[in-house]
Amino acid sequence: MRQLLDRARTFSRRVDFESDAYRKLAEGQCPEVLFITCSDSRVIPALITGARPGEIFELRNAGNIVPPCGRPGASGEAATIEYALQVLEVQDIVVCGHSHCGAMGALKSGDDLSALPGVDAWLRIARPGLTPVLDTAPDEPALREVAQGNVVNQLAALRTYPVVRQRIDQGRLRLHGWYYEIDTGHLHELDADGDFRVHAA
Repeated sequence: MRQLLDRARTFSRRVDFESDAYRKLAEGQCPEVLFITCSDSRVIPALITGARPGEIFELRNAGNIVPPCGRPGASGEAATIEYALQVLEVQDIVVCGHSHCGAMGALKSGDDLSALPGVDAWLRIARPGLTPVLDTAPDEPALREVAQGNVVNQLAALRTYPVVRQRIDQGRLRLHGWYYEIDTGHLHELDADGDFRVHAA
């Protein structure tokens, strides 16, 4: 924590806040993409994409889960999606799953999460859509298959939002599915055939 605090305290001296780029940030934001990914500390959207401040609008939670539209109660995810589209007018949404995901690992293994009731309730949102993958017989599914299946399901959940469907139909919004490998840095992109392929540089 000490190192983080020291770097935070010196941030204003390490960055040229008088530059045009930073002056524009103070005037407002105009991100190009809503980036939905896991809270995992090893997955850093700006590092993966090379994005500069102001270029991506982030939504992070355990398992990069998008609750379907219309679930009762307030939802930070629903509010973020609504704001990104209606106010910021992003034209792309990325759902990015990743290797070594603890949330997907818990679903894959059927872990007893009774000691973590909040986590258990949250992951129950994603489990029904993953049942075909999780119940694969005779072999147990690989964590990669579960995480990639989850990305596909969360893209489907996005389409339950009327504003998402409307903008897709109008050609004003594109959805993208990504799978990031922590140990290699490889990025797999979901193609039109429903397969994840390593992006060729």
